Amino acid sequence: MMAEAGADGPRLAELLALGRRLWEELEASTEPSSGAPAVQDKVRQGLDALKRASAMVTQLELFSENEELEEVASADLKFMLLPALLGALTLKQVDLSKRREHLESAREHFLHFLKLCRNYGLGSFQLPSSTSSEDEARSSPAPRDPGQPTLVAMAMSRSAKIERYKQKKELENKLASMSSSVESGTADEDQIREFYILQIQKWISTSLEEMESIEQELVILKSRDAARQAPAGPRGPPRPARTPVKPFILTRDAAQARVFGAGYPGLPTMTVDDWYEQRRKQGIVSTPQRVPAGTSDEEMQKQQKETEEEEDDEEALRKARDWDDWKDTHPRGYGNRHNMG
Repeated sequence: MMAEAGADGPRLAELLALGRRLWEELEASTEPSSGAPAVQDKVRQGLDALKRASAMVTQLELFSENEELEEVASADLKFMLLPALLGALTLKQVDLSKRREHLESAREHFLHFLKLCRNYGLGSFQLPSSTSSEDEARSSPAPRDPGQPTLVAMAMSRSAKIERYKQKKELENKLASMSSSVESGTADEDQIREFYILQIQKWISTSLEEMESIEQELVILKSRDAARQAPAGPRGPPRPARTPVKPFILTRDAAQARVFGAGYPGLPTMTVDDWYEQRRKQGIVSTPQRVPAGTSDEEMQKQQKETEEEEDDEEALRKARDWDDWKDTHPRGYGNRHNMG
């Protein structure tokens, strides 16, 4: 395997270096939009180079589930980063019509990388639960109800993220101090091996973070697609359209209707009773209690006066009773403190 890797090594190393360089340029890019043609052109070039390199790694069988980390040559360790770089570049594609496809593809790349690292014992981490295999699901205890996360689980998740962030910063500092000697060729094999292992551990943290973000975005996209495909829910019967009311003159009784109608032949007249009856049939108002038709103005005024007199009599009677009650409890001269009157 080492001989085959040495024969094809330069070509494979060049493809990896090209893909990584393009990714680093995209990360440091100051382009205002990630959808700019120059940006997306670099994304396509980087993906093409990394895919070709990944195919070559598979053909050469550089990595196997049956070998230990010590059996992997130091120069070959850097090729373990190929799936992670593929996932990172896949996420930089901006075609919205294929966003879900890109997210799922990036998730597969990150998952491939994490499984490869776990097989070689690189780092202690747990794969996201949504991507666990069926065998792992059968061997693990029954999970809790996902709809009700416990406070302990939430605290553990938060503390794990904080710890991952701290480890990532430490790894970046170590890599920065070692990169110059490795890139210049002055580092020995042990330093080169440590450098590549640190890079792998850094990308483990990055991959876990990216997979969490991917899962959250996929949930949103799936909910949106389900809402678009769901049939419209049953709705109540449509409210009947009201017939527009034509202009008319509202009169007190039929006699006034005849008078006003004579003066305005082009404008219909309607009594109050007719108007209420029409609105009642349309279901707009209920029939009110009204004065019987044919009642003259004099009779209405007389009834109103009698009602007012009755109300006045009741008021006068109430005041007289109140006065009698007050005199019973207050003797004559009560309150005259200055001998007046």
